[in-house]
Amino acid sequence: MDTFVIEGGRRLTGRVRINGSKNAALPLLAAALLTDQPVKLREVPNLADIRNMLRLLGELGCQRTDAPDDGSFGDGTITQRVTDESLSHARYEVVRTMRASICTLGPMLARRGFARVSLPGGCAIGERPVDLHLRGLAALGAQITLTGGDIIAKVPPGGLIGTTVFLGGPFGSTVLGTANIMCAATLAKGTTIIESAACEPEVVDLANLLNKMGARVSGQGSPRVVIEGVSELGGADHRVIPDRIEAGTYMMASAVTNGDIVLENCPVDSLLAAMHCLDTIGVHVEACNAGSANIPTRSAHRGCEDPMRCCVRVTSDRILRPVEVTTQPHPGFPTDLQAQLMTVLALADGNSVITEKIFPDRFLHVAELSRMGAKVIRHGPTCVISGVRKLVGAPVMASDLRASAGLVLAGLAAEGRTIINRVYHLDRGYERMEDRLRALGASIQRVDEKEVVGVEALSA
Repeated sequence: MDTFVIEGGRRLTGRVRINGSKNAALPLLAAALLTDQPVKLREVPNLADIRNMLRLLGELGCQRTDAPDDGSFGDGTITQRVTDESLSHARYEVVRTMRASICTLGPMLARRGFARVSLPGGCAIGERPVDLHLRGLAALGAQITLTGGDIIAKVPPGGLIGTTVFLGGPFGSTVLGTANIMCAATLAKGTTIIESAACEPEVVDLANLLNKMGARVSGQGSPRVVIEGVSELGGADHRVIPDRIEAGTYMMASAVTNGDIVLENCPVDSLLAAMHCLDTIGVHVEACNAGSANIPTRSAHRGCEDPMRCCVRVTSDRILRPVEVTTQPHPGFPTDLQAQLMTVLALADGNSVITEKIFPDRFLHVAELSRMGAKVIRHGPTCVISGVRKLVGAPVMASDLRASAGLVLAGLAAEGRTIINRVYHLDRGYERMEDRLRALGASIQRVDEKEVVGVEALSA
């Protein structure tokens, strides 16, 4: 099992290009199940979750037609085509590795009339039921049963029928649920209206791909999405949107190290809430000229020709200010940046408050940050962070994907050595993070956990 060893206290400077979005790419890959024609995706990130999704799709009869002999991603372009529609069982052994496996349910049901998908796994960040997915598919006419930990969905003889589906839940709308219902509705008879649909950019990206395939989806990006069913879908060629969470993480890496980082291919249009929060703290995100020196031009959103693929420079005041933040569905502050923000606020001058409205139990990183000297008090879904002058390196344990990123940021800012165990979580959502941080000036290395004792002995 791999471990990160970080020598903190180095200021990050340089340029980094934001990769394609993991959370967008996963349902985009699953959408290939809706057709027997080739579906090409560009700028797909090389991540553990992506590789697991490709493995799952392979077991469902959807094969890569452009895979190099070594199975690598090459330039990030992946072309898939369904070759066997008789395979409709998404097994637990694969599904348990990531929650996004549930995205195969809607496409398989709509195209093949039957799907058997194991209840999904993923990060330990709190309960995330799929009842809204099943309720929506049942509203379209699907017959749903649960057997042996598997969801079994069948289309009745009359086919799926368009209807109005309400997807609001106790913690807001469901992104993957919206994706599943939207995919299923593309091949349903008549019109489907999704009320309280997720507004996330990843949902918009999926709708754009579906429309390229011949679907008739409108309203994406709003709480009301309308799908006019069609008889069949074809192939498409689509470029994945940049990863807003990766971009936000590197913005905060610059902030926590008092750095000066230029982000290329940055989706500022989907990060407005996060950038507003950073501006309040004293972190400056300004548009810059991608082809020359790091010269800021104007505020990030106004300065980009394409605000979903911008070049920005991220700097910060020497003294960071406290802030009160509540995570919310898009366009609110993303829950996937909560742990990273907490690391930044641990070094702010004053008391900050973070309230988690999406996953109220998503605070497993609090105890690990406290080991490094952070002062955090939790009250249910709310944490009060009292800024300290410095963090101190320590051995810590990553509990989930975004908590891992928050601990890496803490290690970059801390005085001394930080050892982060279980970084396999990080590999699910960040491509070669240690290499990219080293290029920005960080002292970070990946070692096997058995080598950590040796590393510590050398420094003794």
